[in-house]
Amino acid sequence: MKSTTKLILTIAVIIAIFAFLYWAQGNLDAYKVRILNLCAINIILTLSLNLTNGFTGLFSLGTAGFMAVGAYVSALLTMPPEVKTMNFFMAPINPALANLNASFFVALILAGLISALVGFLIGAPVLKLKGDYLAIATLGFGEIISVVFTNTQTITNGALGLKGIPQYTNLYWSWGVAIWVILGLITLLNSSYGRAFKAIREDETAAQAMGVNLFYHKVLSFSISAFIAGVGGALLGNLISTIDPTMFRFFLTYQILLMVVLGGMGSITGSVISAFIMTVIMELLRVVESPMNFGFINIPGIPGMRMVVFSVILIVVVLFMRQGIMGEKEITWDLLLRKGAGRHESLGS
Repeated sequence: MKSTTKLILTIAVIIAIFAFLYWAQGNLDAYKVRILNLCAINIILTLSLNLTNGFTGLFSLGTAGFMAVGAYVSALLTMPPEVKTMNFFMAPINPALANLNASFFVALILAGLISALVGFLIGAPVLKLKGDYLAIATLGFGEIISVVFTNTQTITNGALGLKGIPQYTNLYWSWGVAIWVILGLITLLNSSYGRAFKAIREDETAAQAMGVNLFYHKVLSFSISAFIAGVGGALLGNLISTIDPTMFRFFLTYQILLMVVLGGMGSITGSVISAFIMTVIMELLRVVESPMNFGFINIPGIPGMRMVVFSVILIVVVLFMRQGIMGEKEITWDLLLRKGAGRHESLGS
C-alpha cells in the first residue's frame, strides 16, 4: 500500500476518534468520561513501560517513580498560590515554589523533561546491570521516590500530599497525548534507533559486534520511557485532583506491567488493546466488592475481591495466550486491507 494512502487513512481515523471524543465530552456522564480518560492514561503508561521492557529488553520496574515526579511537577506548576498555601499548613511551602505557575501544556512538557532527567541520572549507573538485578534496582528507585516525597514537606507537603489540583485533564488532552505517544513510538521504532533497541533485546553481544552503542541506546530508551511516564503521571494528577506518595508504590507499576504482558511484550497494538480492556474490566469488577442481595441470600462486599477475580481471568488468558493478546505482532493498514480483500474475494467466488 502507498504511504500516501496510509497517511490519509490514519488522519481519517484520528478525526473519527476526536469526533467521538467531542460527542462523549458533551453526552456521556462524568463517570464514563473519567473511565475514557483513564483508558487513555493507561495506554500512555503501558506504552512507556513496553518501550523498555518489550522493545529494548530491559526489565525495568520504576514506572511509578517517574509518574510521581511528573504528577508532582505538574501539580506544583498548575496550582494557584492560594491553593498551595491551604495545602502547606503543617510546614510552609518553599518560597521558590509559592508563586510558581504555568499553563497546563508547559506543565506537561516540564513534567516529562524532569522525569526524563531523573531517568537519565538513574539509568546511567543502573543500566549496567542486567535481568533481575536491573529490576531490583529500578524497583528500589520507585520506593526511594516515595520515601523522599514523604519527607520533603516544604516541596511535596509530605504524607499529606497535594489537594485541589486543577482538573485540566479532559478527553482532548488525555487522548491527544495518547495518540501523540502512539505515533511517536511508531516513528521511533521504525527508525535506526528502534532497530538498535530491538537488536539489544535480541542479543546484546551481537548488537555490540554490529556497532550498536549499548550504553547510549539503553539510556536513551530509559529516558524516553521516563518522559512518557512523567507525562502520564501529570495527566493522572490533573484528572483526580489529589495526589500523595502512597499512590505511587510498586502496586501501580505491577498493574502497568500486567497490561504490558497481557497485550504482548513488544507490541504497540497489544499495549493499546490491553490497557483499554483492563481499565474497563477493572471498573466493571467493582460490583464484586459491593454487597449483593439475591433475595434468598445476602453476600457482603469483600474489599479487594475484584483483584482476585481479575487475577484469575489473567491466569486463564496467559495459559491460553502465552505471548499475550498480540505477542510481537501489530495491526497495520496492510494487514487490515489484505484481510478485507481476502474476504471480498472469497465472497465473490
